[in-house]
Amino acid sequence: MKNDPAAKNYLEVIFLYPSVHAIVLYRISHFLFGIKLFFLARLISQLGRFLTGIEIHPGAKIGRGLFIDHGMGVVIGETCEIGNDVTIYQGVTLGGTGKDKGKRHPNIDDNVVIGSGAKILGPITIGSSSKIGANAVVLRDVPSNSTAVGIPAKIITQSIAPIVKLQKVKIS
Repeated sequence: MKNDPAAKNYLEVIFLYPSVHAIVLYRISHFLFGIKLFFLARLISQLGRFLTGIEIHPGAKIGRGLFIDHGMGVVIGETCEIGNDVTIYQGVTLGGTGKDKGKRHPNIDDNVVIGSGAKILGPITIGSSSKIGANAVVLRDVPSNSTAVGIPAKIITQSIAPIVKLQKVKIS
Protein backbone atom coordinates (compact mmCIF):
# COMPACT_ATOMS: atom_id res chain seq x y z
CA MET A 1 0.00 0.00 0.00
CA LYS A 2 2.74 2.48 0.92
CA ASN A 3 4.77 1.86 -2.25
CA ASP A 4 2.06 2.02 -4.91
CA PRO A 5 -0.07 5.17 -5.15
CA ALA A 6 -2.47 3.30 -7.47
CA ALA A 7 -3.40 0.79 -4.74
CA LYS A 8 -6.89 1.58 -3.46
CA ASN A 9 -7.20 -0.90 -0.58
CA TYR A 10 -5.65 -4.00 0.97
CA LEU A 11 -8.11 -6.42 -0.69
CA GLU A 12 -7.11 -5.11 -4.10
CA VAL A 13 -3.42 -5.59 -3.26
CA ILE A 14 -3.90 -9.12 -1.88
CA PHE A 15 -6.05 -10.39 -4.76
CA LEU A 16 -4.85 -8.39 -7.77
CA TYR A 17 -1.11 -7.73 -7.35
CA PRO A 18 1.06 -10.40 -9.02
CA SER A 19 4.11 -9.31 -7.01
CA VAL A 20 2.32 -10.22 -3.77
CA HIS A 21 1.45 -13.65 -5.18
CA ALA A 22 5.04 -14.18 -6.40
CA ILE A 23 6.51 -13.28 -3.01
CA VAL A 24 4.06 -15.50 -1.09
CA LEU A 25 4.84 -18.43 -3.38
CA TYR A 26 8.56 -17.65 -3.07
CA ARG A 27 8.34 -17.74 0.76
CA ILE A 28 6.67 -21.18 0.60
CA SER A 29 9.16 -22.53 -1.95
CA HIS A 30 12.12 -21.08 -0.01
CA PHE A 31 10.96 -22.88 3.14
CA LEU A 32 10.68 -26.16 1.22
CA PHE A 33 14.09 -25.57 -0.36
CA GLY A 34 15.54 -25.05 3.12
CA ILE A 35 14.28 -28.45 4.28
CA LYS A 36 15.69 -30.07 1.12
CA LEU A 37 12.40 -30.71 -0.68
CA PHE A 38 14.01 -29.36 -3.84
CA PHE A 39 11.58 -30.75 -6.41
CA LEU A 40 8.50 -29.46 -4.59
CA ALA A 41 10.22 -26.09 -4.03
CA ARG A 42 11.02 -25.75 -7.74
CA LEU A 43 7.51 -26.89 -8.69
CA ILE A 44 5.94 -24.12 -6.58
CA SER A 45 8.51 -21.65 -7.93
CA GLN A 46 7.57 -22.56 -11.51
CA LEU A 47 3.87 -22.26 -10.66
CA GLY A 48 4.60 -18.74 -9.40
CA ARG A 49 6.45 -17.92 -12.61
CA PHE A 50 3.58 -19.25 -14.72
CA LEU A 51 0.96 -17.27 -12.78
CA THR A 52 2.84 -13.98 -12.37
CA GLY A 53 5.65 -13.70 -14.93
CA ILE A 54 8.06 -13.22 -12.01
CA GLU A 55 10.76 -15.87 -11.61
CA ILE A 56 12.30 -16.17 -8.14
CA HIS A 57 14.53 -19.17 -7.48
CA PRO A 58 13.63 -20.81 -4.14
CA GLY A 59 17.30 -20.71 -3.09
CA ALA A 60 17.44 -16.89 -3.20
CA LYS A 61 17.45 -15.06 0.13
CA ILE A 62 15.05 -12.13 0.34
CA GLY A 63 14.55 -9.79 3.30
CA ARG A 64 11.34 -8.04 4.35
CA GLY A 65 9.55 -5.37 2.39
CA LEU A 66 10.51 -6.37 -1.17
CA PHE A 67 8.31 -4.41 -3.59
CA ILE A 68 8.15 -5.58 -7.21
CA ASP A 69 6.20 -3.06 -9.29
CA HIS A 70 4.79 -4.23 -12.64
CA GLY A 71 6.85 -7.40 -12.17
CA MET A 72 6.55 -9.08 -15.57
CA GLY A 73 9.93 -10.43 -16.61
CA VAL A 74 11.69 -10.07 -13.25
CA VAL A 75 14.27 -12.83 -12.68
CA ILE A 76 16.01 -13.45 -9.33
CA GLY A 77 18.73 -16.11 -9.36
CA GLU A 78 19.48 -18.90 -6.89
CA THR A 79 22.38 -17.33 -4.97
CA CYS A 80 20.97 -13.81 -5.00
CA GLU A 81 20.61 -12.11 -1.60
CA ILE A 82 18.24 -9.16 -1.28
CA GLY A 83 18.08 -6.96 1.82
CA ASN A 84 15.12 -5.13 3.32
CA ASP A 85 12.86 -2.55 1.65
CA VAL A 86 14.14 -3.04 -1.90
CA THR A 87 12.11 -1.87 -4.92
CA ILE A 88 12.40 -3.68 -8.25
CA TYR A 89 10.63 -2.59 -11.46
CA GLN A 90 9.64 -4.72 -14.47
CA GLY A 91 12.12 -6.61 -16.58
CA VAL A 92 14.94 -6.65 -14.00
CA THR A 93 17.40 -9.55 -13.97
CA LEU A 94 19.47 -10.35 -10.89
CA GLY A 95 21.46 -13.07 -12.60
CA GLY A 96 24.78 -14.70 -13.28
CA THR A 97 27.32 -14.20 -16.03
CA GLY A 98 27.87 -17.92 -16.66
CA LYS A 99 31.53 -17.55 -15.61
CA ASP A 100 31.20 -18.14 -11.85
CA LYS A 101 30.71 -21.24 -9.73
CA GLY A 102 29.19 -21.26 -6.23
CA LYS A 103 28.06 -17.68 -5.49
CA ARG A 104 26.92 -16.57 -8.95
CA HIS A 105 24.33 -13.84 -8.35
CA PRO A 106 24.34 -10.35 -6.83
CA ASN A 107 23.81 -9.12 -3.27
CA ILE A 108 21.38 -6.22 -3.04
CA ASP A 109 21.66 -4.31 0.24
CA ASP A 110 18.80 -2.49 2.03
CA ASN A 111 16.74 0.36 0.50
CA VAL A 112 17.93 -0.11 -3.09
CA VAL A 113 15.79 0.91 -6.10
CA ILE A 114 16.37 -0.97 -9.37
CA GLY A 115 14.89 0.61 -12.50
CA SER A 116 13.01 -1.12 -15.31
CA GLY A 117 15.03 -3.43 -17.51
CA ALA A 118 18.21 -3.26 -15.42
CA LYS A 119 20.52 -6.27 -15.46
CA ILE A 120 22.72 -6.84 -12.41
CA LEU A 121 24.99 -9.76 -13.18
CA GLY A 122 27.51 -11.81 -11.25
CA PRO A 123 28.58 -12.06 -7.60
CA ILE A 124 28.67 -8.31 -7.01
CA THR A 125 27.19 -6.06 -4.31
CA ILE A 126 24.84 -3.11 -4.72
CA GLY A 127 25.33 -0.97 -1.60
CA SER A 128 22.50 0.25 0.59
CA SER A 129 20.34 3.20 -0.50
CA SER A 130 21.66 3.04 -4.07
CA LYS A 131 19.70 3.49 -7.27
CA ILE A 132 20.21 1.56 -10.49
CA GLY A 133 18.89 3.33 -13.60
CA ALA A 134 16.52 1.83 -16.13
CA ASN A 135 18.20 -0.56 -18.59
CA ALA A 136 21.57 -0.30 -16.83
CA VAL A 137 23.88 -3.30 -17.07
CA VAL A 138 25.77 -3.56 -13.79
CA LEU A 139 28.84 -5.80 -13.74
CA ARG A 140 30.79 -4.25 -10.84
CA ASP A 141 30.08 -3.36 -7.22
CA VAL A 142 28.10 -0.17 -6.60
CA PRO A 143 28.92 1.64 -3.33
CA SER A 144 26.20 2.66 -0.87
CA ASN A 145 24.30 5.90 -1.54
CA SER A 146 25.17 5.88 -5.25
CA THR A 147 23.38 6.07 -8.58
CA ALA A 148 24.56 3.86 -11.45
CA VAL A 149 23.37 4.17 -15.07
CA GLY A 150 24.37 3.05 -18.55
CA ILE A 151 25.77 0.07 -20.41
CA PRO A 152 28.06 -0.87 -18.80
CA ALA A 153 26.85 0.98 -15.71
CA LYS A 154 28.88 3.88 -14.36
CA ILE A 155 28.45 5.67 -11.05
CA ILE A 156 27.08 9.16 -11.73
CA THR A 157 26.46 10.30 -8.15
CA GLN A 158 27.74 9.16 -4.80
CA SER A 159 27.20 10.67 -1.38
CA ILE A 160 29.09 9.73 1.75
CA ALA A 161 25.98 9.38 3.90
CA PRO A 162 22.32 10.26 3.64
CA ILE A 163 21.46 13.77 4.69
CA VAL A 164 19.90 13.89 8.13
CA LYS A 165 17.72 16.85 9.01
CA LEU A 166 18.21 17.94 12.60
CA GLN A 167 15.32 19.34 14.57
CA LYS A 168 15.42 21.66 17.53
CA VAL A 169 14.14 20.01 20.68
CA LYS A 170 12.67 22.19 23.36
CA ILE A 171 13.57 20.96 26.84
CA SER A 172 11.26 22.08 29.59
